[in-house]
Amino acid sequence: MLRPLAALVLVLAPSLAAAGDCTGHVVGVRPLSQYNHAAGNGFLAVRTGPGTQYPQLGELYLGDEIAVWAREGGWYQVQCMSGRCLNPLWGQPNPNGWVSGRYLSVGGVCP
Repeated sequence: MLRPLAALVLVLAPSLAAAGDCTGHVVGVRPLSQYNHAAGNGFLAVRTGPGTQYPQLGELYLGDEIAVWAREGGWYQVQCMSGRCLNPLWGQPNPNGWVSGRYLSVGGVCP
């Protein structure tokens, strides 16, 4: 049985955002019709860590839907939810890694 004070703490404790409660879309990259992997056009690079110094492991494309799991500065750890990222032109399908937040439109309870 909970004591009154313990019950009050449980009721008043703010609910924490669960990872993935923040979703969004890729914006601000050239359309897929201008895709050129060598030139860096038509995609958003998904990297192994939060910065351009980390290797690229996949790609996201204009309009792809993502879930956001973490944030470090201007970088977001994301998972592909729907769109062309499920069947990419380069890299692994359904990439999970870090992208620049400059190319995301996000909403919900974000980290």
